[in-house]
Amino acid sequence: MGYVSAVPPPRNDADAPSEPEAPDSRRSVAVALLLGALGATVVLLASGRTWARGTAAIGSDSLQLAADGRAVTGLPAALAIVGLAALVAVFAVRGRSRLLVSGLLALSGLGAALSAALGGDGRSALDAQAARTTADSAAHVAGLTQTTWPYVTAAGAVLILAAGLLALRFGRSWPSMGGRYERDGSPRARTVAAVDPDRPEDLWKALDRGEDPTTDPGGDRAH
Repeated sequence: MGYVSAVPPPRNDADAPSEPEAPDSRRSVAVALLLGALGATVVLLASGRTWARGTAAIGSDSLQLAADGRAVTGLPAALAIVGLAALVAVFAVRGRSRLLVSGLLALSGLGAALSAALGGDGRSALDAQAARTTADSAAHVAGLTQTTWPYVTAAGAVLILAAGLLALRFGRSWPSMGGRYERDGSPRARTVAAVDPDRPEDLWKALDRGEDPTTDPGGDRAH
């Protein structure tokens, strides 16, 4: 009769269930994703709208001109795309890399907001359009008016900035892609397929995998 011990066997930490994520962590992830995606969408859509209008003189007549956001400055739309990429990359990296990507997300929102708010008057774009239309390099636009779309673009960029700030503040506790299946970073035990010595095809498959078919999974020589 075997010896029976009342002491429970030691618990393997690798087999212990992972701790559930804190509600604050899940909430900050959802808010950051919502703000980042919504902000990038607003910036990309608003950049395609008319930002400025004006008139160019052609002889005794005047020609109405309009410039959209991409003609005025392509920086907000480009930074919104960078922000989207950074928002996805936040969940693909960990540690210091996540901190750097979160900073890039915040900076892309800040840069898009500043470029839309400070460089959205459209005068340079309309002057260039007037010069092309009138074939006069000295032509300038008159009656310049600005729409509200540059400010809508800046507001969307602020949402991207807010997503980046959330990532900087709470990103350390956010999960990564496949993170719930990770343990402590130790190498996982390799499962060795059973080899039947009476089946030559199993022997060849084991050799192809770099295994010794004469050794069983427990480390003993097969007899």
